[in-house]
Amino acid sequence: MNKQPSVNALAQPLVQALIADAAALRLAVDTLANGTVVVDAGIAVFGGVEAGRRIAEICLGGLGRVSIRAGGDFSYSPWQLDVYTSNPVLACLASQYAGWSLEYDEGEGAFKALGSGPARAIGSHEPLFQELGYRDAFDKACLVLEVKERPPVEIAEKVANACAIKPQDLTFILTPTTSLCGAVQVVARSLEVSLHRVHTLGFPLPAIVDGMATAPICPLSDDLIVAMGRTNDAIMYGGDVTLYVDCGDSDAEHLARNLPSSSSRDYGKPFAEIFQDYKYNFYAIDPGLFSPARITISSVRTGKTYHGGKFNEVLLDQSFS
Repeated sequence: MNKQPSVNALAQPLVQALIADAAALRLAVDTLANGTVVVDAGIAVFGGVEAGRRIAEICLGGLGRVSIRAGGDFSYSPWQLDVYTSNPVLACLASQYAGWSLEYDEGEGAFKALGSGPARAIGSHEPLFQELGYRDAFDKACLVLEVKERPPVEIAEKVANACAIKPQDLTFILTPTTSLCGAVQVVARSLEVSLHRVHTLGFPLPAIVDGMATAPICPLSDDLIVAMGRTNDAIMYGGDVTLYVDCGDSDAEHLARNLPSSSSRDYGKPFAEIFQDYKYNFYAIDPGLFSPARITISSVRTGKTYHGGKFNEVLLDQSFS
């Protein structure tokens, strides 16, 4: 059996290149008191689309590619973000998925964030890794945090200890959703969102062979709820995913029918409105909504392809305008 790749080893050259190009990418780089490297990608600096694209590839653990393309499917947002990987389970679920919950202190000084990126595969205790049968080991690690403030040194110590590395060998990349980097790296999760939904539907992850996805790049907002709504809407109403799977026709057809966001009971409004309807309780929303708009499932075993879902440009225009 082939040895599984190290997402941290593959991502590290991308991290170092991002730091080396920080000035050109409108990023800021400094360190915490313990030496942990912090890359500001949108808090005190502008960042940009290219930086967000490169951060998305870091989130994928060096196992995927993200590109920007003109001439998309939507008149209001003609620019698309394409994602593809030949190792979608590891790239998306073992690295890109924002599954590491980090907290420090309470009250006004409290810090809470969900970490995504390759460091998860070393230090996070998420049960998901037992199901994946995957753990990484490397002497350097990177974690991406969707936050509007710098993490305290205690968070860096916690992550470094969990990864069994020196604090100075840890890099945090900070990408607020209201920034260009934040919006791009979230929209680049169109494939990851579908993989997470595949997992919740009980489809066997080893049967997923290859994957690619695209979604429109959404406009920014300095309002966090609006910004979060637009990034979700880009995927839920404009995302298009193709998965190559090793399964029979009935399973492939079932996946195509149940995977699209339109199968959710909460489908039909911009996400910001849905979020408000549930009194900003993220976990009260039907998990089936967090999935791409259109799905193509192609069986490598039988050669047949199945389609499900549809784009909703009306809701995209309503969200983006």
